[in-house]
Amino acid sequence: MSGPAGEVKVRILSKEDIASIIRLQQESFPHMAKEGTIWNEHHLKSHIQIFPEGQFVAEFEGVIVGSSSSLIVTLRPGYAQHTYTQITGAGMFTTHDPKGDSLYGADVSTHPEMRRLGIATALYDARRKLAIRLNLRRIIAGARLFNYCEYAQEMSAEEYAKKVVAEELSDPVLSFQLKNGFRFIKILPNYLRDSRSLNYAAFIEWKNPEYKTK
Repeated sequence: MSGPAGEVKVRILSKEDIASIIRLQQESFPHMAKEGTIWNEHHLKSHIQIFPEGQFVAEFEGVIVGSSSSLIVTLRPGYAQHTYTQITGAGMFTTHDPKGDSLYGADVSTHPEMRRLGIATALYDARRKLAIRLNLRRIIAGARLFNYCEYAQEMSAEEYAKKVVAEELSDPVLSFQLKNGFRFIKILPNYLRDSRSLNYAAFIEWKNPEYKTK
């Protein structure tokens, strides 16, 4: 991805990147860092060991400005309720299933000074290419309802999400993912400890248009 200020490159995460990713997480999610719900060194080492090709970093002028983490899962039934801890093996990706049918987006982070420059979109594009290359049926994730705390007294989490889908409200996480081709499925309560979303997430899905039945 090129722009007037330079070029952003997306590549696979390496062990040498771990300290940079931890700093990026702390700067990208300060309230979650205080709550202890960001990646630590042991998480990232496990991701690299278990599913290296699913871990991406975005670099700008040699500096890591974005990252994304993912694993492969199979949900039975296909839209089963789950929590972040359950689906990611408490963040360790021990639930990764190489024979699964869904790429699960566990995390996307962009440095706060580098947002709205297409970095997250580039990371999502890398995920889509991976899902297509591995012939996975879809990409799924739990989208934190980032602004729900500001509306919780007025409406339920489901009502909030539906208003975001209808573009009556804007949410920095869910609105972005909807614009990137995902669709809202349902609400996941008690998904992740997060004061902004009051622990709610939106189950979202992108179907691989090139998927071939196995």
